[in-house]
This record gives sequence, structure tokens and C-alpha cells, in this order.
Amino acid sequence: MNDVTEPVSATLAERAKLALGKRNLIFIGLMGAGKSAIGRMTAQALGIPFVDSDHEIERVSRMTISELFAAYGEEEFRALEARVLKRLLRSGPRVVSTGGGAYINERSRRQIKRGGLTVWLNAELDVLWERVNKRDTRPLLKTENPKQTLENLMRARYPIYAEADLVVLSRDVKKERMVEEVLVAIADCKKAETL
Repeated sequence: MNDVTEPVSATLAERAKLALGKRNLIFIGLMGAGKSAIGRMTAQALGIPFVDSDHEIERVSRMTISELFAAYGEEEFRALEARVLKRLLRSGPRVVSTGGGAYINERSRRQIKRGGLTVWLNAELDVLWERVNKRDTRPLLKTENPKQTLENLMRARYPIYAEADLVVLSRDVKKERMVEEVLVAIADCKKAETL
């Protein structure tokens, strides 16, 4: 594969769509891994709807994620997130990008595993830090040493993310290449459709 920006081949997209069947495709990973951007482009390549669970949570609550954390705390936020994910994953196929902590919450993780095929966008610390340190909208990084906090999150969460059906390395390459790698992983997936 080269880094020239080219549309994803229709044949690859069709193979991936056939392998996905009626299942949802659910992106998991830490903040900054590219779940929303790659998810949206993957949905477009597959010709199926895309939804970002964080945006849906903000829409139904009429509050930002930061406001929800500040007003209700992480535990209440995770309960709301689980309810929203349950609704989003009821029907498919669609591509769903989740918040970084969704798959860590046991209740949400069960729903995600039942709800479709999971793709972990796995990224190294320096890649994530470069992407997330530009904005002050990450509630979990509002600490004295946010880069250390991010590294601590990686240590705690990566063993759980590793339960995903598919793993694609998120790195600094063109988004089209990342989408192509996701589609190849789906097309080559051996997990039978259970719907």
C-alpha cells in the first residue's frame, strides 16, 4: 500500500460489507485514536450510517461530555452512556464510534460485544498525545500531568481493549489508508455473523 490518497476500492468495500452482514461495526480505543474520523469514513466506504456515541449522549442530555462529568461524575455518565449504547446497537448495520471509556465499563462492554464487530484503534502514547493536547475538552485529562494521565489510562485500558474482535494500528498516515486497513481486517475476519 502507498500513501497516495485514493478512494477505497469498491471490491474491498463490498467484501467488507459482505463480511459485516447485518452487524454493527463498533470502534473502540483511547481518546485521540481516530474512532470518529476513521469510523465516519469507514461508514461512507461501506454505505451504511455512522453515529458517534458521545455526540448522541450530548444530544439526548443537552449537555457536553465535560458538563456531564462535572455535574454528575463519571459513574452517572457511564450509566447514561450504557443506556445510549444499548439503544444505538439495537439495529444495524451501522458504524458506531464510542467514547474511550465505554468499552472499559463492564455493562457497556457486554452490550458492545453483543451489538456487533469491534475494532480497536490501537495507538502509541506519542501519537495520542500529539492529537489530544491541542484541545482542553477531555475531562479525564484535566489533571496536573495530563500526558502521564494518558499513559496511565493506556496501561489500565489496553488489556481490556485487546478483547476486541479486530485490532488496527492507528498512526500518522493518511486517513484513507487507515480506512483501507480497517476494511481489510473486516473482510478477512473469521468471526461468523451471529445475527
